[in-house]
Amino acid sequence: MPEQDRTARTRLLSPVDRISEVLFGLIMAVTIVGSLSVATAGRQDARLAMAAALGCNIAWGLVDAVMFLVRTLTERSRMRSLARQVLAATDAESARHFMQQALPGELVALAGPQELEAMRQRLLAAPPAAGAVLRAADYGGAFAIFLLVVVATLPVVLPFAMLHDLDAAMQMSRIVALAMLFLSGAALGRYAGHASPAHTGLAMAVFGAVLILAVIALGG
Repeated sequence: MPEQDRTARTRLLSPVDRISEVLFGLIMAVTIVGSLSVATAGRQDARLAMAAALGCNIAWGLVDAVMFLVRTLTERSRMRSLARQVLAATDAESARHFMQQALPGELVALAGPQELEAMRQRLLAAPPAAGAVLRAADYGGAFAIFLLVVVATLPVVLPFAMLHDLDAAMQMSRIVALAMLFLSGAALGRYAGHASPAHTGLAMAVFGAVLILAVIALGG
């Protein structure tokens, strides 16, 4: 099937994907930093919590970046295989059958014979895909995902580096985390077309507050 260089970039630049990466990193950082007990912790414990949050998100960012490449490689290889099947089909009906099997379930009912035939004709007119399956843009996308996850950690841990009072640092960290959760939720609400994105932001902030309280209840 014809490949477009912007496939991976489009997926990466999707607001849902960008915000999701930030949310994953943020929630992980909040969970780790929230496990720090202000009542008994010292400056060394705070540094350890900062290092743990940053290290965990670096590891998560690496895993997520690699999985992005794996997903891109798998999807693109599957499309190339489908293209070869369609081009090698002995008749149009067989080719359309291959294409219909490859479509997501929700699109099967919408793609009638005319739509499938139009797709087949475009495929026949396009040059076959060649060259490396993964491209420079894909590696750039993976690196951007890594950065999104890691950067989401910084606002949560910076108060511990800037404030000497651990109690004040913990409170500031939680406020920043809840504010980021609210903004991320509101952004998701706008993208989804909700009439009041602030409600989505509030729901995300409440989720973060519940998470923080759960960590405290469990011994944080």
